[in-house]
Amino acid sequence: MYRLLDVLPVFSGDDRISRLFTLVPGSDFGADALSAIDALGARTVPWSEACGRTYDMVVAASPKGDLRLLRGPHVLVPHGAGFNKSIPGEGSADSASGLDPAYLRRPDHDAPIALHALAHPDQVARLAATDPRAARHAKVIGDLTLERVLASTSLRDRYRAALGTGARELLVLVSTWGPESLIRQHPGLPARLAAQLPHDEYQLALVVHPNERGLLGTYELTERLAPALDAGMILPDPHEEWASVLIAADALVTDHGSAALYYCAARDRPVVSVHRGGGELIPGSPMGVLLDRIPQLGRAENIADALRAYRPGPGHAAAEAAFAPPGDAVDRLRTEVYALLGLAPPIHGFTPRPLPPPAPATRVPAAFDVHVETTAAGTRITRHPAGTGPPGHHLAVEHGSAGEQLARSAGLLYRRPLPASTAPVDLAWTADGWTRHALSAYPNCRSAAALLPSGRCLLRVRGHEQTYAVQVEPRSEEGRIVRIDPAVALSAAHARLVSPQPAPDSHTVLNCLIGERTFRITLRPATDTEATQVI
Repeated sequence: MYRLLDVLPVFSGDDRISRLFTLVPGSDFGADALSAIDALGARTVPWSEACGRTYDMVVAASPKGDLRLLRGPHVLVPHGAGFNKSIPGEGSADSASGLDPAYLRRPDHDAPIALHALAHPDQVARLAATDPRAARHAKVIGDLTLERVLASTSLRDRYRAALGTGARELLVLVSTWGPESLIRQHPGLPARLAAQLPHDEYQLALVVHPNERGLLGTYELTERLAPALDAGMILPDPHEEWASVLIAADALVTDHGSAALYYCAARDRPVVSVHRGGGELIPGSPMGVLLDRIPQLGRAENIADALRAYRPGPGHAAAEAAFAPPGDAVDRLRTEVYALLGLAPPIHGFTPRPLPPPAPATRVPAAFDVHVETTAAGTRITRHPAGTGPPGHHLAVEHGSAGEQLARSAGLLYRRPLPASTAPVDLAWTADGWTRHALSAYPNCRSAAALLPSGRCLLRVRGHEQTYAVQVEPRSEEGRIVRIDPAVALSAAHARLVSPQPAPDSHTVLNCLIGERTFRITLRPATDTEATQVI
């Protein structure tokens, strides 16, 4: 259904065309498809009524079911990319789903397939080899979803900003549907990766095929993925967000589903496989070729090594095997469908619509197990969402965002500024007042800190007479500025001040190591102005 929504804009702006949707009976995913159509405000027709009409054109993304009962010339568009899978027990043995002659043959009394729009010349050849009659109406049009992806690549920075990725590496997992999918074969992988990857170096997302979401339901899916989602993993919408997340990605973990081919077509970035074989993947298909040439991920703990083992080339080659040279798929399809309708195309042009920005994570961790390592180069800080792995040097908790139990267990408790108040008579803490209150209210807490609107922080350590101002300097990298969350700098300063070393009594510089980057942190006695700032 979502593929149709990428195709139907070829009729946009034409008041001669009316679009109606119906659902072919027998699908396990029908309820989800109807919900998506209703959300768009589109008009639907019950199947029994749809079969009683005659249409100028029937556009479908699958030849399966009783589609042949709909009267009018049929136009088939690809359901995915590459025709990489066969479904055991369905249709012809070893035939690609979507190119299966069992579904493409039409008796004379059934509605004919007037156009089978395909994305690559090899697909026409594969169809001709199994059913020459069906291949007569097959033409290489291209892939309109790919056209949208490529039209949106310049929005990568905007997508990453919407996701809150920043300077982190965005690792995306993609799962097809069915028993051999990532989400079925490796259900614990998202949670293990969320626990393995440092929060300040990586962001995680999972793209799940709409069929799998439809079978489980959103509630059941999110409950199964709760540990990873609680750690900040993104679960994009299956309509358009999945593609914008792939554009934003730095690396991919895939099974044998075709979503990986869109990622490879956008740019040749690292991709690794978790596919372990089975009866669905067709050898020699674009995904089959890709999976044969990319690294395998065995254990979640080996993800960094697997990504480093990727060498450029396989992704680009797989995309070339799945898609004809892009650029004119919209014009090709428009020409063909208007010719079938016997109408002149509208005079206004049409370009693929850029993908919308994806939504950020709905759950953002607010408590971290902080691991501290003192090296000759400085203090290395590695944060993991609390409870996902072994305890660290200290538990750093954001007051007001994390639960009270975590706040009472915190070694470092910090508070961010609140939004401006609209109360007629306002009440607000000063930075000094709140840090004193926090150490009094939470006796297990060793340090309390207030993040100031200026970006500096006021830090109070139990047993120290003075309060400290903490500030982290941004880095410049090839014309870009890299900043870290001030809470990371607070953990570095906290580790220094609770160590056996004498407390600094003047301006001190700390080197804070986050992954491959080093940030300078200044630590000094706080001024009265900083202490009395409202937070």
